[in-house]
Amino acid sequence: MRFSTKAIHAGQNPDPATGSVTVPVYLTSTYMQLKPGREGKYVYSRTANPTRNALEESLAALEDGKIGLAFSSGLAATTTVLMLLQKGDHVIAGDDIYGGTYRLFDQVLQNLGIQFSYVDPRSPDRVERALRKNTKTGCRRCGPQHNEVSRRPQRPDRRCRDHERR
Repeated sequence: MRFSTKAIHAGQNPDPATGSVTVPVYLTSTYMQLKPGREGKYVYSRTANPTRNALEESLAALEDGKIGLAFSSGLAATTTVLMLLQKGDHVIAGDDIYGGTYRLFDQVLQNLGIQFSYVDPRSPDRVERALRKNTKTGCRRCGPQHNEVSRRPQRPDRRCRDHERR
């Protein structure tokens, strides 16, 4: 299937209740139990929701992946990925990452024994020098203030270099 076909059809199964070929936006927070103590596919929107499931299925198809995951924020996605790390693991992060991401690294994950190095990701030499035997991942641009094309912060007042003052 071509990308354009996947883009409009993946995750877009007709709604059984209405026949709609466009996934409706489900704004409900809770779903009916089949009977007391027996839950159906959907229980609570924070855990699963038909609208989000359609988005995740579509993303997986577009990326030729097996599954797709959608998050309510970039920080939620970053946190989820970094929860795969263990004490002693090392992460290389961009030196101008989103402040919330920096605080997650510095005030939460570092307390769990995960190590971080902050470098300019535009410099392959600096990134290479930051590599360690325990380096597991790199975080180049983590946050909404970055322009994906230029890497320049869109809000310079949020530039995160506070970590150098420690």
